Amino acid sequence: MLPHVLRVLTLLCCLSGFALAQDWAKPRLEKSPRHLEWVTVRHGNRDVRCWVAYPEVKDKATAVVVIHEIFGLTDWVRGVADQLAEAGYIAIAPDLLSGTGPNGGGTESLGGPDGARSKIGSLPPDQVTADLKAASDYVQKLPACNGKVAVGGFCWGGTQTFRFVSNHPGVKAGFVFYGSGSENEPELAKIQSPVYGFYGGNDARVNATIPKSESLMKKAGKVYEPVIYEGAGHGFMRAGEDPAGSPENKKAREAGWQRLKQILKGL
Repeated sequence: MLPHVLRVLTLLCCLSGFALAQDWAKPRLEKSPRHLEWVTVRHGNRDVRCWVAYPEVKDKATAVVVIHEIFGLTDWVRGVADQLAEAGYIAIAPDLLSGTGPNGGGTESLGGPDGARSKIGSLPPDQVTADLKAASDYVQKLPACNGKVAVGGFCWGGTQTFRFVSNHPGVKAGFVFYGSGSENEPELAKIQSPVYGFYGGNDARVNATIPKSESLMKKAGKVYEPVIYEGAGHGFMRAGEDPAGSPENKKAREAGWQRLKQILKGL
Protein backbone atom coordinates (compact mmCIF):
# COMPACT_ATOMS: atom_id res chain seq x y z
CA MET A 1 0.00 0.00 0.00
CA LEU A 2 1.27 3.48 -0.74
CA PRO A 3 2.42 5.50 2.27
CA HIS A 4 -0.22 7.98 3.38
CA VAL A 5 1.87 10.97 2.34
CA LEU A 6 2.17 9.71 -1.24
CA ARG A 7 -1.55 9.12 -1.50
CA VAL A 8 -2.23 12.65 -0.26
CA LEU A 9 0.35 13.98 -2.74
CA THR A 10 -1.38 12.18 -5.58
CA LEU A 11 -4.77 13.64 -4.65
CA LEU A 12 -3.39 17.16 -4.35
CA CYS A 13 -1.46 17.16 -7.59
CA CYS A 14 -4.48 15.93 -9.51
CA LEU A 15 -6.32 19.13 -8.64
CA SER A 16 -3.95 21.20 -10.74
CA GLY A 17 -5.45 22.70 -13.88
CA PHE A 18 -8.74 20.81 -13.82
CA ALA A 19 -11.43 22.27 -16.07
CA LEU A 20 -14.70 21.85 -14.20
CA ALA A 21 -16.60 21.58 -17.44
CA GLN A 22 -15.61 19.03 -20.04
CA ASP A 23 -18.28 19.92 -22.56
CA TRP A 24 -15.63 19.91 -25.27
CA ALA A 25 -15.22 16.14 -24.74
CA LYS A 26 -18.85 15.29 -25.50
CA PRO A 27 -19.17 16.09 -29.23
CA ARG A 28 -16.38 13.69 -30.15
CA LEU A 29 -18.10 10.85 -28.29
CA GLU A 30 -21.44 11.65 -29.88
CA LYS A 31 -19.91 11.58 -33.37
CA SER A 32 -17.86 8.42 -32.88
CA PRO A 33 -18.58 5.78 -35.53
CA ARG A 34 -17.33 3.02 -33.22
CA HIS A 35 -19.39 0.70 -31.02
CA LEU A 36 -19.47 2.16 -27.51
CA GLU A 37 -21.42 0.60 -24.67
CA TRP A 38 -21.96 0.41 -20.94
CA VAL A 39 -21.53 -2.97 -19.25
CA THR A 40 -21.76 -4.09 -15.64
CA VAL A 41 -18.94 -6.31 -14.43
CA ARG A 42 -19.71 -8.29 -11.30
CA HIS A 43 -17.23 -9.80 -8.87
CA GLY A 44 -18.10 -10.97 -5.39
CA ASN A 45 -20.85 -8.68 -4.16
CA ARG A 46 -19.78 -5.70 -6.26
CA ASP A 47 -21.18 -4.41 -9.53
CA VAL A 48 -18.76 -2.19 -11.42
CA ARG A 49 -20.11 -0.07 -14.24
CA CYS A 50 -17.69 0.05 -17.17
CA TRP A 51 -17.46 1.89 -20.47
CA VAL A 52 -16.27 -0.25 -23.37
CA ALA A 53 -15.09 0.97 -26.77
CA TYR A 54 -14.54 -1.37 -29.71
CA PRO A 55 -12.26 -0.74 -32.68
CA GLU A 56 -13.30 -1.24 -36.28
CA VAL A 57 -10.71 -3.87 -37.17
CA LYS A 58 -10.67 -7.20 -38.98
CA ASP A 59 -8.63 -9.21 -36.50
CA LYS A 60 -8.83 -9.72 -32.76
CA ALA A 61 -7.40 -6.77 -30.83
CA THR A 62 -5.30 -6.08 -27.75
CA ALA A 63 -7.27 -4.53 -24.89
CA VAL A 64 -6.43 -1.61 -22.61
CA VAL A 65 -7.85 -1.02 -19.14
CA VAL A 66 -8.18 2.75 -18.61
CA ILE A 67 -7.99 3.99 -15.00
CA HIS A 68 -9.61 7.37 -14.43
CA GLU A 69 -8.41 10.37 -12.44
CA ILE A 70 -9.74 11.30 -9.00
CA PHE A 71 -12.64 12.98 -10.80
CA GLY A 72 -14.10 9.60 -11.70
CA LEU A 73 -15.32 8.27 -15.02
CA THR A 74 -15.77 11.58 -16.83
CA ASP A 75 -16.63 12.31 -20.45
CA TRP A 76 -12.94 12.90 -21.11
CA VAL A 77 -11.99 9.45 -19.80
CA ARG A 78 -14.69 7.86 -21.93
CA GLY A 79 -13.23 9.81 -24.82
CA VAL A 80 -9.79 8.35 -24.11
CA ALA A 81 -11.32 4.88 -24.44
CA ASP A 82 -12.85 5.86 -27.77
CA GLN A 83 -9.53 7.22 -29.02
CA LEU A 84 -7.83 3.96 -28.10
CA ALA A 85 -10.51 2.16 -30.09
CA GLU A 86 -9.86 4.52 -32.97
CA ALA A 87 -6.22 3.40 -32.81
CA GLY A 88 -7.27 -0.25 -33.07
CA TYR A 89 -7.60 -1.38 -29.44
CA ILE A 90 -10.49 -2.51 -27.28
CA ALA A 91 -10.70 -0.21 -24.27
CA ILE A 92 -12.54 -0.68 -20.99
CA ALA A 93 -12.82 2.14 -18.46
CA PRO A 94 -14.28 0.97 -15.14
CA ASP A 95 -16.01 3.44 -12.86
CA LEU A 96 -14.17 2.70 -9.63
CA LEU A 97 -16.66 4.93 -7.81
CA SER A 98 -19.47 2.50 -8.63
CA GLY A 99 -21.71 2.11 -5.60
CA THR A 100 -20.44 5.15 -3.73
CA GLY A 101 -23.19 7.55 -4.78
CA PRO A 102 -26.85 7.92 -3.87
CA ASN A 103 -28.89 4.77 -4.49
CA GLY A 104 -25.75 2.87 -5.35
CA GLY A 105 -24.76 5.17 -8.21
CA GLY A 106 -21.26 6.01 -9.35
CA THR A 107 -19.47 9.05 -10.77
CA GLU A 108 -22.55 10.39 -12.53
CA SER A 109 -24.48 10.56 -9.24
CA LEU A 110 -21.88 12.43 -7.21
CA GLY A 111 -22.60 15.91 -8.53
CA GLY A 112 -19.31 16.67 -10.24
CA PRO A 113 -15.58 16.65 -9.46
CA ASP A 114 -15.91 17.75 -5.83
CA GLY A 115 -18.25 14.86 -5.10
CA ALA A 116 -15.93 12.39 -6.79
CA ARG A 117 -12.90 13.69 -4.89
CA SER A 118 -14.74 13.35 -1.61
CA LYS A 119 -15.26 9.62 -2.20
CA ILE A 120 -12.22 8.40 -4.05
CA GLY A 121 -9.72 8.85 -1.24
CA SER A 122 -11.67 6.43 0.94
CA LEU A 123 -11.81 3.59 -1.59
CA PRO A 124 -10.15 0.46 -0.13
CA PRO A 125 -7.00 -0.23 -2.18
CA ASP A 126 -7.75 -3.95 -2.37
CA GLN A 127 -11.25 -3.18 -3.68
CA VAL A 128 -9.80 -0.94 -6.40
CA THR A 129 -7.38 -3.68 -7.46
CA ALA A 130 -10.18 -6.27 -7.45
CA ASP A 131 -12.38 -3.99 -9.58
CA LEU A 132 -9.55 -3.54 -12.06
CA LYS A 133 -8.84 -7.25 -12.19
CA ALA A 134 -12.52 -7.97 -12.86
CA ALA A 135 -12.54 -5.43 -15.70
CA SER A 136 -9.31 -6.88 -17.09
CA ASP A 137 -10.66 -10.44 -16.94
CA TYR A 138 -13.90 -9.34 -18.60
CA VAL A 139 -12.24 -7.63 -21.55
CA GLN A 140 -9.64 -10.38 -21.96
CA LYS A 141 -12.39 -12.96 -22.44
CA LEU A 142 -14.28 -10.99 -25.08
CA PRO A 143 -14.42 -12.85 -28.41
CA ALA A 144 -12.95 -9.77 -30.12
CA CYS A 145 -9.89 -9.70 -27.83
CA ASN A 146 -6.64 -11.48 -28.67
CA GLY A 147 -5.96 -12.19 -25.00
CA LYS A 148 -3.45 -9.39 -24.47
CA VAL A 149 -4.30 -6.72 -21.91
CA ALA A 150 -2.40 -3.56 -20.97
CA VAL A 151 -3.35 -0.94 -18.40
CA GLY A 152 -2.95 2.82 -18.29
CA GLY A 153 -4.07 5.44 -15.81
CA PHE A 154 -3.99 9.18 -15.21
CA CYS A 155 -2.92 10.97 -12.01
CA TRP A 156 -4.65 8.91 -9.26
CA GLY A 157 -5.15 6.30 -11.96
CA GLY A 158 -1.45 6.41 -12.76
CA THR A 159 -0.62 5.54 -9.17
CA GLN A 160 -3.20 2.75 -9.28
CA THR A 161 -1.56 1.46 -12.47
CA PHE A 162 1.68 0.88 -10.59
CA ARG A 163 -0.20 -1.02 -7.89
CA PHE A 164 -2.24 -3.05 -10.36
CA VAL A 165 0.68 -4.33 -12.41
CA SER A 166 2.27 -5.55 -9.18
CA ASN A 167 -0.88 -7.51 -8.33
CA HIS A 168 -1.85 -8.83 -11.76
CA PRO A 169 1.04 -10.58 -13.53
CA GLY A 170 -0.98 -11.18 -16.70
CA VAL A 171 -0.83 -7.52 -17.76
CA LYS A 172 1.46 -6.93 -20.75
CA ALA A 173 2.42 -3.33 -19.92
CA GLY A 174 1.61 -0.49 -17.54
CA PHE A 175 1.31 3.14 -18.65
CA VAL A 176 1.64 5.60 -15.78
CA PHE A 177 0.55 9.12 -16.67
CA TYR A 178 1.81 11.54 -14.00
CA GLY A 179 1.22 9.14 -11.11
CA SER A 180 3.57 8.32 -8.26
CA GLY A 181 5.11 4.88 -7.82
CA SER A 182 4.99 2.51 -4.89
CA GLU A 183 7.78 2.42 -2.30
CA ASN A 184 6.80 -1.09 -1.24
CA GLU A 185 9.75 -3.16 -2.43
CA PRO A 186 8.09 -6.60 -2.06
CA GLU A 187 5.15 -5.26 -4.08
CA LEU A 188 7.38 -3.93 -6.84
CA ALA A 189 9.26 -7.24 -6.94
CA LYS A 190 6.06 -8.91 -8.15
CA ILE A 191 5.85 -6.79 -11.30
CA GLN A 192 6.33 -8.85 -14.44
CA SER A 193 5.52 -6.27 -17.12
CA PRO A 194 7.36 -3.15 -18.27
CA VAL A 195 6.13 0.15 -16.86
CA TYR A 196 6.25 3.31 -18.98
CA GLY A 197 5.97 6.73 -17.35
CA PHE A 198 4.64 9.96 -18.87
CA TYR A 199 5.30 13.18 -16.92
CA GLY A 200 4.99 16.93 -17.40
CA GLY A 201 8.10 19.03 -16.90
CA ASN A 202 6.20 21.58 -14.79
CA ASP A 203 4.99 19.02 -12.26
CA ALA A 204 7.68 19.05 -9.56
CA ARG A 205 5.49 17.40 -6.92
CA VAL A 206 5.01 14.22 -8.93
CA ASN A 207 8.38 14.31 -10.65
CA ALA A 208 10.09 14.33 -7.27
CA THR A 209 8.96 10.71 -6.89
CA ILE A 210 10.53 9.53 -10.18
CA PRO A 211 14.11 8.98 -8.91
CA LYS A 212 12.84 6.75 -6.09
CA SER A 213 10.73 4.74 -8.53
CA GLU A 214 13.71 4.40 -10.86
CA SER A 215 15.95 3.25 -8.02
CA LEU A 216 13.51 0.70 -6.61
CA MET A 217 12.52 -0.69 -10.00
CA LYS A 218 16.18 -1.04 -11.01
CA LYS A 219 16.95 -2.76 -7.71
CA ALA A 220 14.09 -5.18 -8.35
CA GLY A 221 15.32 -5.84 -11.89
CA LYS A 222 12.20 -4.39 -13.48
CA VAL A 223 11.68 -2.22 -16.57
CA TYR A 224 10.63 1.36 -15.84
CA GLU A 225 11.02 3.98 -18.55
CA PRO A 226 9.91 7.49 -17.58
CA VAL A 227 9.75 10.34 -20.10
CA ILE A 228 9.34 13.98 -19.07
CA TYR A 229 7.68 16.36 -21.52
CA GLU A 230 9.23 19.75 -20.91
CA GLY A 231 6.90 22.73 -20.59
CA ALA A 232 3.85 20.57 -19.90
CA GLY A 233 1.95 20.65 -16.63
CA HIS A 234 0.22 18.03 -14.56
CA GLY A 235 -2.76 16.51 -16.37
CA PHE A 236 -1.41 17.41 -19.80
CA MET A 237 -3.18 14.53 -21.53
CA ARG A 238 -6.53 16.09 -20.62
CA ALA A 239 -5.45 19.73 -20.65
CA GLY A 240 -3.79 19.24 -24.03
CA GLU A 241 -7.03 18.01 -25.52
CA ASP A 242 -8.98 20.97 -24.17
CA PRO A 243 -9.33 23.58 -26.97
CA ALA A 244 -8.22 26.18 -24.40
CA GLY A 245 -5.12 24.20 -23.48
CA SER A 246 -1.63 25.67 -23.70
CA PRO A 247 0.65 24.93 -26.68
CA GLU A 248 3.02 23.07 -24.34
CA ASN A 249 0.29 20.77 -23.06
CA LYS A 250 -1.00 20.16 -26.57
CA LYS A 251 2.49 19.25 -27.78
CA ALA A 252 3.05 16.92 -24.82
CA ARG A 253 -0.31 15.26 -25.31
CA GLU A 254 0.45 14.56 -28.96
CA ALA A 255 3.88 13.17 -28.12
CA GLY A 256 2.41 11.08 -25.31
CA TRP A 257 -0.25 9.60 -27.57
CA GLN A 258 2.30 8.73 -30.22
CA ARG A 259 4.55 7.03 -27.68
CA LEU A 260 1.61 5.13 -26.17
CA LYS A 261 0.44 3.86 -29.54
CA GLN A 262 3.94 2.89 -30.60
CA ILE A 263 4.46 0.81 -27.46
CA LEU A 264 1.02 -0.81 -27.73
CA LYS A 265 1.79 -1.74 -31.32
CA GLY A 266 4.82 -3.71 -30.16
CA LEU A 267 3.08 -5.76 -27.46
